[in-house]
Amino acid sequence: MKPTLLVLAAGMGSRYGGLKQLDKLGPSGETILEYSVYDAIRAGFGKVVFVIRRNIEDDFRKALGDKFSDKIKVEYVFQELDIVPEGIAVPEERTKPWGTGHAVLVAKDVINEPFAVINADDFYGADAFKTIADFMVEQHNQGKEDFSMVGYMLNKTLSENGYVSRGVCAVDSNNNLIDINERTKVQREDNGDIIYQNDEGDKMKLGENDPVSMNFWGFTPDVFDKLENGFIEFVNKNSANLKSEYYIPLVVKEAIDTKYKATRVLSSDAKWFGVTYQEDRPDVVEQINTLVKDGKYPDNLWR
Repeated sequence: MKPTLLVLAAGMGSRYGGLKQLDKLGPSGETILEYSVYDAIRAGFGKVVFVIRRNIEDDFRKALGDKFSDKIKVEYVFQELDIVPEGIAVPEERTKPWGTGHAVLVAKDVINEPFAVINADDFYGADAFKTIADFMVEQHNQGKEDFSMVGYMLNKTLSENGYVSRGVCAVDSNNNLIDINERTKVQREDNGDIIYQNDEGDKMKLGENDPVSMNFWGFTPDVFDKLENGFIEFVNKNSANLKSEYYIPLVVKEAIDTKYKATRVLSSDAKWFGVTYQEDRPDVVEQINTLVKDGKYPDNLWR
């Protein structure tokens, strides 16, 4: 069994000011997600599926997919407002995408094996891919089907150029996820504290080493039925809210609360970085160049 990598690449990057998925950051013009695909191939993944929008398909294929289609099987699925389960009426006024949970759901027909989910614009590190791939293969070989998540320490996931959103996790003594709470407007204050703003706008303190989700999940195919049922319920409850989004953690929390299955939080030595803002770009370029200089990656991934 070789797991599949599902890459969420349909987002617009409103705070970044363009398509982060196609921004060339490596020494030979590589995008961040090319490093993810490269690391996935090394870790033993057998297929990569890209979730994109139809209107960027041609550019996406030419700029990215065609580079490594001879090294790993590549498929595409589309996240559009009208791609929803039968019986759901899409509000005419809605323009905002349905969220990460819906993005995973649209891959239902092309994935039949354990799979990992990542964002296209996050650099997760080679060890993270090996860690989650090894876990999924071991689970499969033992006939187990737990979910999983690569956890990162909060203080290693912040941006110096503005606030970010993070899923802050509570973990038990067996490294199983107990709860996950989406925290918005997370940033480091001048006094050194890491804070977020709650729904009332109050500033609340977070711990330096709080484990957080960077949207690096491991699932088995049965998650699609859970996602579909949860999405239908979500839309029925939130149809009047045109900006509501169906996030992956919602289905994970439901699996935990109903004791459907556990979600193991996997520790990794990998360093995460990403491009939330344009101001993040020079630092990301520098970090990639350092990894290349240290021999972690070739100066041209696909040569």
